[in-house]
Amino acid sequence: MPYMPITESMFLLAESREHPMHVGGLQLFEPAEGSSAEELGEQMFETLQAQTDVYRLFRKRPASPVALMGTVRWTYDKEIDLEYHVRRTVLPRPGRIRELLKYVSANHGALLDRYRPMWEVHLIEGLADGRVAMYTKIHHSLVDGVSALKLLEKTLDTDPEARNGRAPWDPALFARKPKEPVEDSGSQHVVGQVLSGGAKIAGELAGLAPAGARLGLRAVRDRNLILPMQAPRTMFNVPIGGARRFAADQWSATRLREVAAGLDITINDVVMAMCAGALRSYLIDQNELPEQPLIAMMPVSMHAAGSDTSEGNAVTAILANLATDQPDPERRLATLVESTRSSKNVIRDLSPLMALGYGAAVMAPLAFSTVPGFVRYTPPPFNIIISNVPGPKQDLYWNGARLDGVYPASIAMDGQALNITVASNGDNINFGLTGARATIPSLQRLLTHLDTALEELEKLCDIAR
Repeated sequence: MPYMPITESMFLLAESREHPMHVGGLQLFEPAEGSSAEELGEQMFETLQAQTDVYRLFRKRPASPVALMGTVRWTYDKEIDLEYHVRRTVLPRPGRIRELLKYVSANHGALLDRYRPMWEVHLIEGLADGRVAMYTKIHHSLVDGVSALKLLEKTLDTDPEARNGRAPWDPALFARKPKEPVEDSGSQHVVGQVLSGGAKIAGELAGLAPAGARLGLRAVRDRNLILPMQAPRTMFNVPIGGARRFAADQWSATRLREVAAGLDITINDVVMAMCAGALRSYLIDQNELPEQPLIAMMPVSMHAAGSDTSEGNAVTAILANLATDQPDPERRLATLVESTRSSKNVIRDLSPLMALGYGAAVMAPLAFSTVPGFVRYTPPPFNIIISNVPGPKQDLYWNGARLDGVYPASIAMDGQALNITVASNGDNINFGLTGARATIPSLQRLLTHLDTALEELEKLCDIAR
């Protein structure tokens, strides 16, 4: 039973019935020319059901007994019940995107079973526009956002004529297959595993102290650097229930690139500025805009260049001032960009171990969010999580069916009632908004505000020219 790193166990420790800790994605496929949605759905379902040889990531679950060992060790099931993990459904008429998002919203609030490998695939047919949808969910202890997107990419092809579509758990998709874990109940093996795990935990914790020291020095020198626990209390930072609402939309990557080039900023800066403008407008709508600016936590991938990033967690975190107190879009953008750059410079100055330690410290308060009274009576460490996961720049296909969009569905929890996650594919920048259903009213209005914020940035480009 392999040791479970802190970066993985924290997602299991923080989970409760009201706070599922899985990530998901909604993918939309256009059938190939000459094919129908019914044929594509049948083909995808048969392919997934037929792939009974399952890669180890998809056989992985918390060790039994779940209550004691389930946040310390991993185990691997030898047999997988694909009838349970792979599900097929047809939307009720009229099969609009509204019905699709309702389906995702309802299922995203349901916990994954810890007594099975923690993932599900839902094939969804009946869309009036002729596309086929796939909603996937997998526990965050198994993968991070980068890993989840890489898993999807492995099943797709850049050639629209290729007909080699596979299931994501096909072992043939993983070029370097790690050695299978060996189940061994012998005392020497158990002691060795515990000592090895303890050494790894000690190494991870060792990164905290030096990271904190460097952060303190940087904070003295850089007035733009945001530290934890500086965020105002907002309507997003309250205890929540278990029901979820999901909203999604996409924008052209070309459009965002033109803004980035015109303002001499990055595409990620454009994404963050869109979120800042949209959040300000949404909070004004709700009469909930605080005088202090909102603080965003932004996960940063630490996967090594050239490594297989399709499994595991390697993520740190930075904080950014969204400048939502600024009514002027130009000043808001300038403050946001400077704050983000200052935080990124901190990570660049740290070793990988120290960077992971710093990220663990930033995210640590989330592990206490289920403690009664913690969220209600302690300052929020940050106001919202905003993730941006870059994906493939070219169009991808599954047996000739073009991937039309990848909409990430992420985690809302006590104290963090709204999550914005962005993923790209081809010329699409896809926004996925996950909110606590009873806490975040009219979630879809944020999509309109995102578009308005992008238009404001485009006007700044015109002025800059």
